[in-house]
Amino acid sequence: MTTNKDLLEIREKETPMGVGTQTTVFADKARNAELWDVEGNRYIDMGMGIAVCNTGHNHPDVIAAVQRQLERFSHTCFQVAPYDVYVKLAERLNRLAPGDSRKKTIFLTTGAEAVENAVKIARRHTSRSAVIAFSGAFHGRTMLGMALTGKVVPYKAGFGPFPPEVFHVPFPIDYHGVTVDDSLAALHTLFKSDIEPSRVAAMIIEPVQGEGGFYPAPAEFLQALRKLCDEHGIVLIVDEIQSGFARTGTLFACEQAGIEPDLMPVAKALGGGFPLSGVIGKAAVMDSVPPGGLGGTYGGPPVGCAAAHAVLDVIERDALCDKAQAIGKIIGDWAGKLQAETGCIGDIRIMGAMCAIEFVKNGDANSPDADLTRAVAADALANGVILLTCGVRGNVIRFLPALTIEPEILAEALDVTGNTIRKLAGNLRKAG
Repeated sequence: MTTNKDLLEIREKETPMGVGTQTTVFADKARNAELWDVEGNRYIDMGMGIAVCNTGHNHPDVIAAVQRQLERFSHTCFQVAPYDVYVKLAERLNRLAPGDSRKKTIFLTTGAEAVENAVKIARRHTSRSAVIAFSGAFHGRTMLGMALTGKVVPYKAGFGPFPPEVFHVPFPIDYHGVTVDDSLAALHTLFKSDIEPSRVAAMIIEPVQGEGGFYPAPAEFLQALRKLCDEHGIVLIVDEIQSGFARTGTLFACEQAGIEPDLMPVAKALGGGFPLSGVIGKAAVMDSVPPGGLGGTYGGPPVGCAAAHAVLDVIERDALCDKAQAIGKIIGDWAGKLQAETGCIGDIRIMGAMCAIEFVKNGDANSPDADLTRAVAADALANGVILLTCGVRGNVIRFLPALTIEPEILAEALDVTGNTIRKLAGNLRKAG
């Protein structure tokens, strides 16, 4: 039998260490919210490939759609011989996207590609070059993606110089003492000190920061950005790559702020486990680029598009937006009790089933406990639960369960995680 240890040795010898992995578990099979490694050990997956499998691992409808597509063809290149699953998927997403403006959609393969293309489109539309992003943001590992990302280690350190005319302002996080007014004031200072608004092509923001720590952008902040962009002719890009497709309790997180983006990169859960990304945008903005300026050999792969149709069907048929809200309430109630009991959880953030707990020392928001966070993830893994960490300070556990997770499986995962936190918090009290 091949073991995790055997494969880890091959992985360390044959693949670069720059591709980091949060666990040493090698997957063999998966079903819905559960995963089994090559040694037959079972895990409850609370990360779902980083919010990719909102419909669960190997959803039968997704697999069936992919099989049907494979029986037809796997690749033609859309720029050579276009195909129905691409254009019909664009039609569906254009109808589902927030706002009343007429939309158009391009498909690609990765989230970073979607971000890059969104900026390309914005620059072409405005004939401007500068882009404004936010501290703590994550927008990909390409050169422009890294420039937009607001987290140095491990994403930016040693990779510069980055593309010019990318500016960052603080993301509003009340828990860390940064208010909406503070962020807006910093933005206005930027316009006075570094770049005039008439040179800014786009602002890009995650409605819920992913890697940054699962901090939701306040609705009033997103609304203020929408107003500023309208005033200055700036394209507002809302990055829904991790937050989209029912994860936050609405199809897209920005719906909850009542705003309409100009451009919206999407990926991850759209493909249900198969590579697919896209940019959904206002038709007038999308059509700024002439033929040949957008695309890619594998852009909008037929298999990924077929999977996406099934994902959208499942989201609608099984009311996954409602299920996300129900999951979030369960996790929020559980975390609240644990916070009161252990004293090591500083903040709890719930937006649908995009949930996080932030570990601090002595209840102090300015004293992050990254060591405890890593220990919780490691101990939970040893007891059969996969948890993901995140945050600029490395002190956040994020919960991204399948929206199709069985109630008893969710309860089991929370029981294991709660016992882990109680044990480790108790050890800290004894040591202190």
